[in-house]
Amino acid sequence: MEGHPHHQHLPQYQYHQQQPTSSVGVDADRFPQWSIQETKEFLMIRAELDRSFMETKRNKLLWEVISTRMRDKGFNRSPEQCKSKWKNLFTRYKGCETMEEEAMRQQFPFYNEMQVIFSARMQSMLLSEGEGGATGSKRKAVQLSSDEEEDIMEEKELEKSNVRKKKQGKASGIGGSTSGNNSNSIKEIVEDFMRQQMEMEMQWREAFEARENERRLKEMEWRQKMEALENERLLMDRRWYEREEQRRTREEARAEKRDALITALLNKLRREDHM
Repeated sequence: MEGHPHHQHLPQYQYHQQQPTSSVGVDADRFPQWSIQETKEFLMIRAELDRSFMETKRNKLLWEVISTRMRDKGFNRSPEQCKSKWKNLFTRYKGCETMEEEAMRQQFPFYNEMQVIFSARMQSMLLSEGEGGATGSKRKAVQLSSDEEEDIMEEKELEKSNVRKKKQGKASGIGGSTSGNNSNSIKEIVEDFMRQQMEMEMQWREAFEARENERRLKEMEWRQKMEALENERLLMDRRWYEREEQRRTREEARAEKRDALITALLNKLRREDHM
């Protein structure tokens, strides 16, 4: 798990230290507030680098790359702000799973952009599984980056801490309720896992059918081209045979005329000799 870099090692981001804070723990991406256009530019850059995030556990350099590319687009954001923004967007995206579509888009206007990133990640995982080279750990790496796994671990630790506080502050009867909540949580996790598996299988089937249809169309086009070429070759052969037959007929006719002429000359010469 990577640690958060200190500001004294990144002098180019000193502007972040000069901004006022009203309380401890306020998100870095609130100073200044991210605009819609800035967030969309950020998600476009993050989508381009998503494969790199999946392939490495140390993402500090990648966040610095995103910060640099944001600066090139006119948005001055530090790597820590970019990472914090992604954590916030990821948390809100996960929270939209149980919402209706209309309410979801009102509450989280960047759902489509996030969906594109995770759909592409899932497609990459399906292709890897189809090639037979994906192990269990590889599938996990494809689904979540190290930052996202870190966020989920923090949420789990927070949930455990809340459970311990409830146990300490309530009577022993709370134990049964907590156990029931844990059972419900496990059930929800299993149901969510099964739902994701079904969605992945459906997407894999759709992708497989699309590739199969494309292959069939290309094969049909190739066969049609081959048939057209074969018909053209047969037509050319037929024309050649016809021309050759006509040539032989003319040659035979000329030969017969020549033989007849020679025979007539010889007969004439013989008659003259007898006279």
